[in-house]
Amino acid sequence: MGVAEDIAKLELDLRELIIKYEQYFFGIEKREPLRLLDAVERAVRRYQNVSIPNTSHRFKYESLVSTLSVHKQKWARTNRLIEEGKFQRDRFRMSLHQAERAEKAEKKSTTAAPPQDAQIENIYQQYVNARRACNLPVESVTREKLAEAINRQKPALMEKYRCRDVEFVVVIEGGKPSLKARPKNP
Repeated sequence: MGVAEDIAKLELDLRELIIKYEQYFFGIEKREPLRLLDAVERAVRRYQNVSIPNTSHRFKYESLVSTLSVHKQKWARTNRLIEEGKFQRDRFRMSLHQAERAEKAEKKSTTAAPPQDAQIENIYQQYVNARRACNLPVESVTREKLAEAINRQKPALMEKYRCRDVEFVVVIEGGKPSLKARPKNP
């Protein structure tokens, strides 16, 4: 094999190596392509101390060597990030698992500890007084309906505002009383 053929084969192997590493980092390949990397490095070392008389071949060889060097640094950095658990793909998976755990914990805490009766009673009294102030009927409003509405909306609001608790306040808008939720972080 001549220099031109070796450099062409090196270029093809390097392209394949880059693709294999990308597949490895995306999780398609299960193992790092170390054998192919070793073969490419051997091909690079073969012409390392040999002078290549043709300038176009020498330029092609040197550009392939620099491409390999840049990619090796990138792969080493990515492997280090994977080992540290900071690689973006792994961080995405970890955040999904953490969100699921937090969601399960929130569901347990919200079902186990509904808002205190005193808070609901206070909100109920404010709501009834606001309806009376607006000359609206109060017979259809019950503590149970109000408590049920608060308990139903609270988990969704806590997730939406990413807070630990939500405080409900009675406000009058457009001549009608309504409940407003305010995120509360202790």
